[in-house]
Amino acid sequence: MRTDCALNIILIGMPGAGKSTVGVLLAKRLGYHFVDTDLLLQTRQQCRLQQIIARVGLAEFKELEADVLCTLNTTHSVIATGGSAVYSDRAMARLKKLGQLVFIDIPLAELLERVHDMDSRGLVIGPGESYEHLYEERQPLYKKYAEVTISGGGLRVEAIAAAIEQSVCGQTDE
Repeated sequence: MRTDCALNIILIGMPGAGKSTVGVLLAKRLGYHFVDTDLLLQTRQQCRLQQIIARVGLAEFKELEADVLCTLNTTHSVIATGGSAVYSDRAMARLKKLGQLVFIDIPLAELLERVHDMDSRGLVIGPGESYEHLYEERQPLYKKYAEVTISGGGLRVEAIAAAIEQSVCGQTDE
């Protein structure tokens, strides 16, 4: 386990940015635990994200997500958050206390190539809104909360994980 690294590394970014995939790789590199807050929310609610949104609506979904984030208590973990985590000031304040916030910044065109399952993915998106609108709305929030930004456009997930390790923990072993 790396001892020269943040207590926890919290990944933020758009749906499709690769937070969960990069998070698993980064956790392995560091000898950390991996926590996916979308999975925690699904487990707590006993259904998939899209089903939660359909059942309670967007506003209540954001509150349920914030509750999961605010009750999170872990150390030596890489935490992949849901893309909508940045809508809650209290959740982001809690995450900032837990560790270092890392924004995986992927260009819109690349995200659009990656995200094909918008209807089943559990996106926090209003009726009639597009993924492009979501991107424009969230970019300033990710930048506001990020302590480290990794420009991941055109990079493989392994390269993004290595860039995060170097930025947050210093030199890598490779």
